[in-house]
Amino acid sequence: MGSITPCLWFDGQAEEAAALYTSVVRNSRIVSVSRVGPSESDPALTVSFELDGQAFVALNGGPQFSFTEAVSFQIACADQEEVDRHWDALTDGGEESRCGWLKDRYGLSWQIIPTVLQSLIGGPDADGAQRAVAAMLSMGKLDIAALESAYRGD
Repeated sequence: MGSITPCLWFDGQAEEAAALYTSVVRNSRIVSVSRVGPSESDPALTVSFELDGQAFVALNGGPQFSFTEAVSFQIACADQEEVDRHWDALTDGGEESRCGWLKDRYGLSWQIIPTVLQSLIGGPDADGAQRAVAAMLSMGKLDIAALESAYRGD
């Protein structure tokens, strides 16, 4: 069975975007850059890169298409420090949204989600889960301590 590689369409910022994403997400790297000409100073046509081991291609396809919230990428974060680091880096020049969602400076949507969230909104205490969902719906960047407090009913 073949692998699936998401291809992200940019209007001239493919190399810049890949550099940002690989600097933000751990275990990431730029694999290769294909340029429109023979020189290293020529613009990139495609950039192959990996985010936490997942292969991606960034394509400088032009202004015809742009990103929408219909596609987003989730980053699972172990703690608040990791949530904050990803949120700060990806909202720089972008825009914050609700419930852990944001758009980066290129218009690509991301969900910065603490790994504990699923156990809070899907936990055994149905009332606690409802409180955690209500708290999440009121947040931009997710605050783990506030979500846990809401779940407990503090």
